[in-house]
Amino acid sequence: MLYLHAPNVHQGGGRSLLLALLSAVRTPAVVQLDARFDPLPPLPDGTQVHRVLPSVIDRFRAERRLQKMIDAQDTLLCFGNLPPLLRVPARVFVFLQNVYLLDASQIKALPTKTRIRLHFERFWLRRCLRDAEMIVQTETMARKALAAFGRPARVMPFRQPLPQPQRPAQPQYDFIYVASGEAHKNHTCLFSAWQELAEQGITPSLAITLEPTQHTEQADTLARARAQGARIEFAYAEGATAMASLYAQARFMIYPSLFESLGLPLLEAAQIGLPIVAAERDYVRDVAVPCETFDPLSSRSIARSVLRALKQGADPFPPLSPETFLDQLHERT
Repeated sequence: MLYLHAPNVHQGGGRSLLLALLSAVRTPAVVQLDARFDPLPPLPDGTQVHRVLPSVIDRFRAERRLQKMIDAQDTLLCFGNLPPLLRVPARVFVFLQNVYLLDASQIKALPTKTRIRLHFERFWLRRCLRDAEMIVQTETMARKALAAFGRPARVMPFRQPLPQPQRPAQPQYDFIYVASGEAHKNHTCLFSAWQELAEQGITPSLAITLEPTQHTEQADTLARARAQGARIEFAYAEGATAMASLYAQARFMIYPSLFESLGLPLLEAAQIGLPIVAAERDYVRDVAVPCETFDPLSSRSIARSVLRALKQGADPFPPLSPETFLDQLHERT
């Protein structure tokens, strides 16, 4: 029997991967899902579904349920980064998607409440991993897991292929960034790059998949960029077909995220042949071959990569010869 335990997965890339995994279940299974995860795909007859509320008490009840139900011949896949809190006799796999749990150096800039939760989850992961097998999606994550735990992780990426969209003759957007609004997604630097371009009179269009009413920490930078004339629009798509159509409306994917466990939109963009302009980071090279890269910490670098992609980049200023340098000094004196 397969037990799929994912009580804290309900949004973002984790939700997309979990939805694909549930759609692939072919034998009866027991699944424990976050109460906020909805809607469910069709599941085989006999599949048990247990909803878990986002509370400490209900999470512990879910752990107790696992301990009582699982036998030694069963397989338990923990899809939410954390192993079972209570020891179980089954073969256990932990699917690690959260870079913060493997690399403590990335936690420092996060809000206090988030840091506390992540430190607790890191402690949970380290103390309860026991003999569970770790599964990650890229070689970069595997190296981080080895550094954190001194034991290898299996690299087993998967995804649900998108339907092949019909590309319009004239795309609606120049660039699209498909990402949620966490700080490491780096929207603020991206908006600053679009502001720099607008100040030069260059206004490529950018579609972002943020919810307009959420992630207000980026709102000020977005407002400043728009005040300079930057063309930044909100776009959203639900489901594989709508997502593929949204990609088809863009000329380029831009991806300034500072780190990722996978970078699912990069895989999706590559699948449909959308050129990628991305951060020069290991996680990008794990899954895609970008046409242009940039330093994600520099808005100037992002802006220049956009100009190169659009074939509008200025030629580098040529160095002078020593003689010309001195001649020009004399001319100015």
